[in-house]
Amino acid sequence: MADAQVVKPRTERIQPGIWRLKLPCPWPGVPHGNAWAMQRGAGLVLIDTGVGGRGRLRMLDIALAHAGFGVEDVKLVVCTHSHSDHYGLAASICAETGCELWMHPQWEHIRLQADDPQAALEARLEVGRMSGVPLAALDRYRQDRTDKPEDLIDGIRAPDRELVPGVEVETDVGAWSVVETPGHAPSHVCLHQPERRLLVSGDHLLGRTALFFDYGHTPDPFGEYLTSLDTVEPLPVDLCLPGHGKPFRDPEVKIAAARAQSGQLLDRVRGELAGGAEPTAFEVVEGIVGRENLTPVTGGFMLQIVLACLDHLAVLGEVRTVPASDPQRWRA
Repeated sequence: MADAQVVKPRTERIQPGIWRLKLPCPWPGVPHGNAWAMQRGAGLVLIDTGVGGRGRLRMLDIALAHAGFGVEDVKLVVCTHSHSDHYGLAASICAETGCELWMHPQWEHIRLQADDPQAALEARLEVGRMSGVPLAALDRYRQDRTDKPEDLIDGIRAPDRELVPGVEVETDVGAWSVVETPGHAPSHVCLHQPERRLLVSGDHLLGRTALFFDYGHTPDPFGEYLTSLDTVEPLPVDLCLPGHGKPFRDPEVKIAAARAQSGQLLDRVRGELAGGAEPTAFEVVEGIVGRENLTPVTGGFMLQIVLACLDHLAVLGEVRTVPASDPQRWRA
C-alpha cells in the first residue's frame, strides 16, 4: 500500500456538526477523496466512504478520531454514487456497525468490478479493442492489471433504502434532500440542505472542473450530465461539499465552467471528424491529447470521455458509426 503513504488521512471541521474526512486515493492525479461526517445525536451520518482494501477501514477510523468519533459511531452510510472511492468501504462499515446503507437504485454498475474483476477487465479490454487501441497496449494493460490487481471495494453491499427524490437524510444540521444528478455515474445524486444553503455535490461539481463519464451503462451519459447541471443550477447554495478537493462557493461559476468545458470538448471531437475523416475513438483521443502525452492513465481516462462525446453527438444526429467497421470507426 505504498499509495497510502502519499496522503495521510486528515480531518477538517467545516461547520459545527460537519467534518471533511480527507482519505487517500490510489490514482495518479487524484491523491485523495472526501467523505463527509455529519453529526446526528451521539452518532454520525457518513456520506461517502473512501476506497476499500487492506488498511482502509483503519484510515477512516483515524480520520474520524480527529473529530472525536470512531467507525463504531457511524449510524448511517449514504453514498453519492457507487464508484470505489465513494462506496469502497460501505460493506465493511455496515458489517462493523450494523448500520444501514442508502444509495441510488442504479448503483449496480459497480457489481461486475467487485464480483468478477477478471470479467470486468476483459470487458474493458474489448471496449478498448473496438475503439482502436493498439493490441500491444492492451496486452500491456492486461498484464499490469493481472500483476497488480486493484483491491478497492470491500465486497458488494446492496442499499437498505433507495436514494431518490423525496427521501431526506436527517442530521443535526438539518434534513438533506436527494437530487438526482446522473452523468458522471448512473447512480449519482447530490444532497441539498436548503436552510443552510449547502450542497454535497459528490463528483458532479468539483472545485476544479474535471469532466468524467462512466461510459457504457446508459445511452448518453454526456447528455445526462448536462441535464444534471440544469437540475442543480436553481438550487439555493452558498457552499458545496465536493467528492474531491476543498469546499467551494459560487457553484454557478463551476456550472458555467463545466458547460464551457463540455462545449469545447465536443468541438474538439467534431474537429477530429472534419473533412470526411473516419477515425476510431482512440484516434480521436490521440488527436486531442497528442501521442507524446498518451499514457495508460491519460489514454484510458480520455477514451471513456471521447466515447461519451461520440455517443452524445450520435444522439444529436451529428455523427454515426461506419457500418461493419472493426475496430469501430465514426463519421460526421
